[in-house]
Amino acid sequence: MMTFLHFLLALTVILALAWLASFDRRTIRVRYILQLIVIEAALAWFFLHAQSGLSVITYVSGFFESLLKFAAEGTGFVFGGMSDKGLAFIFLGVLCPIIFISALIGILQHWRILPIFIRLIGSALSKINGMGKLESFNAVSSLILGQSENFIAYKGVLADLSSRRLFTMAATAMSTVSLSIVGAYMTMLDAKYVVAALVLNMFSTFIILSILNPTRPDAEPDITLEKLHESQSFFEMLGEYILAGFKVAMIILAMLIGFIALISAVNALFASLFGISFQAMLGYVFYPLAWLIGIPLADALHAGSIMATKLVANEFVAMIELQKIAGQMTPRGLGILSVFLVSFANFASIGIVAGAIKGLNESQGNAVSRFGLRLVYGATLVSLLSATFAGLVL
Repeated sequence: MMTFLHFLLALTVILALAWLASFDRRTIRVRYILQLIVIEAALAWFFLHAQSGLSVITYVSGFFESLLKFAAEGTGFVFGGMSDKGLAFIFLGVLCPIIFISALIGILQHWRILPIFIRLIGSALSKINGMGKLESFNAVSSLILGQSENFIAYKGVLADLSSRRLFTMAATAMSTVSLSIVGAYMTMLDAKYVVAALVLNMFSTFIILSILNPTRPDAEPDITLEKLHESQSFFEMLGEYILAGFKVAMIILAMLIGFIALISAVNALFASLFGISFQAMLGYVFYPLAWLIGIPLADALHAGSIMATKLVANEFVAMIELQKIAGQMTPRGLGILSVFLVSFANFASIGIVAGAIKGLNESQGNAVSRFGLRLVYGATLVSLLSATFAGLVL
């Protein structure tokens, strides 16, 4: 378990880094930040230490295991016994289940279950995070709908959003992950770290944005979550979400092929020129951050390399790299690093988020593009903060 002084050091450094890039330091409200820190610490202890929290995680992971088994029926029918033989595991066992889970999300939206859930949870969060209802609703809907699909729900109010509020919504989308790919993460990471990260990331996002982009919206645009439910027949909706899930899976597949090939080529180039691979060099750059968030020194160099891989490529590439060395890491180091990896905080996400918004409103999409580096910076701080809270209790 991380010493309390080490935790305070990590917390101070991360919050200071957010303060340095703040849009408006004078309007930061310390009370809400302290309140959120206490709540997140309690949640970290509950999900990663308390027996009741571990029981919740066991139930959630069991639920996703069942979904993956159902998804395997579909992939098994199309691809024969390839998955049973362990062939093409990333495609069949990790990516194809996204299609099935996307279809389930579509059904829950069509029946108006998700809009009600988003409204209830978002309203509760707005009372404790000091943000507007729109930002709080968005934090929940981003978690459920996904990084790019989420903005469709708000297309009716996008044009009316100030650049600062738009920044908050985009940063939230980069700092969380979609439920449609949680099952995919659970095939590569311990389920308890995935579930814990989902919750911790939401509160870490509120904390970082309370410093990086403090806002007090006086007049919010009318929020109608009916946009989540469009007038379609059940089977029209189902076909749309199945194809959307397939599209997400194919995008991830293409990114994996491209990034892993490029990283391999860059590693070989650096090894021939400097005698050290590119990833190993990045490991030294991120080494201090790995130690800061509580990863043991014995694991910090390997962890730093994987943390950097997530930033320059994506979390899937980093998880694949982690699987190669997981047996060499301590349980504590593995747990903290796993929590860090569960988010969309990487450079590729700039294009995904900006493109999704641009498709709905071109000028607002261009505004998000201008925020690109600051968005990645803030989302990375969110990942560091969530991992630090995990380190406090592991």
